Amino acid sequence: MKTKIRIVFPILASMILFGCGLLTAPAVILTPVPSPTPAIAPVYADGAAAALDMSLEDVYRHVSPSVVLITVFLKPGSGTASASANGPAVASGSGFVWDTLGNIVTNNHVVENADAIQVTFPGGAPMDAKLIGTDPGSDLAVIRVGADPSLLKPVTLEDSDAVQVGQIAIVIGYPFGLDSTMTSGIVSGLSRLLPVSASDGSGMSYSIPDVIQTDAPINPGNSGGVLVNDTGEVIGVPSANISTSGSSAGVGFAIPSNIVKMEVPTLISTGGYLHAYLGISGGMLIPDLASAMGLDPNTHGLLIAEIQPGGPADKAGLRGSTKAVTIRGFQTTVGGDIITAADGNAITGFEELIRYMFLNKKIGDTMEVTILRDGHPQTVQVTFTPLS
Repeated sequence: MKTKIRIVFPILASMILFGCGLLTAPAVILTPVPSPTPAIAPVYADGAAAALDMSLEDVYRHVSPSVVLITVFLKPGSGTASASANGPAVASGSGFVWDTLGNIVTNNHVVENADAIQVTFPGGAPMDAKLIGTDPGSDLAVIRVGADPSLLKPVTLEDSDAVQVGQIAIVIGYPFGLDSTMTSGIVSGLSRLLPVSASDGSGMSYSIPDVIQTDAPINPGNSGGVLVNDTGEVIGVPSANISTSGSSAGVGFAIPSNIVKMEVPTLISTGGYLHAYLGISGGMLIPDLASAMGLDPNTHGLLIAEIQPGGPADKAGLRGSTKAVTIRGFQTTVGGDIITAADGNAITGFEELIRYMFLNKKIGDTMEVTILRDGHPQTVQVTFTPLS
């Protein structure tokens, strides 16, 4: 059976909901608005030594009260599910407490197409929630509940740039709707690109950089919960897995906590997030492609395959590939511009370009793009404009 990358959608009764994202036009998300965020501090107050001695039981006891079940009543004909004879379709996912104002963070794909949303704290009764902000480009969303203050226990956040392969990774959420469930494993990879597609009819696709890979089981319903370290600090938000069946196959992905910290205040204050994007698709220039273009096989860069009409790259005059060739029995196209640097920083593929833009660029900024065109280096100024 062919392996596919699947977003772990919420679950609907006994039916599992899935969707796929394809990378076509990378996005950069960077317009943070200063706002209070949860303190980055150890769960234990009596020092680092005690925190290092936390057991899995300790982690669960401290973190699970902050993780909630999200129940979504879907709009009829939303595309993810249809209404049944017994009423509207109902799906579920996970979320976690962001602050004492009742803001709850989850995945965008958990709450998209919601007609109504309910939140249930561990051992509690469902309560109505309001949608506050969404961003399909990072698969993050914020909802809000008017819960008793005693229930609002904000999570603590770790610096996801400090996460290392091999460290303990613990997932807490509501897989298949099962109440407050914990699974564990390790961080098995870093700096992954997670493709997500916009649900606004724009046809845009985005890629989230620096995504954390883990072998801790992530199943349908875990989306929007927490991936924490062995001291109970959140390092990521479980969002997707790779599987032939839809259930966990030991390769799951979590949006890094640093992106969550950067985005959530803006989602709360404005309800959305502006995306600076180039509007290109392509891939790493490999030796066979370089040779087909008459270049030194050791040439490195990002070969542009397609340009989105009207996008920033198009307006800057960048060119996509137009010449059809067959390489090792496969048909492809060459001849497009090859991006070799962004503001003087070497670029060999999408991962580097997206991460650089994400951390350094916002709407209205310009970027000096160094390219090879017909074998000759030149620079092009790209201005990041909003998606229209």
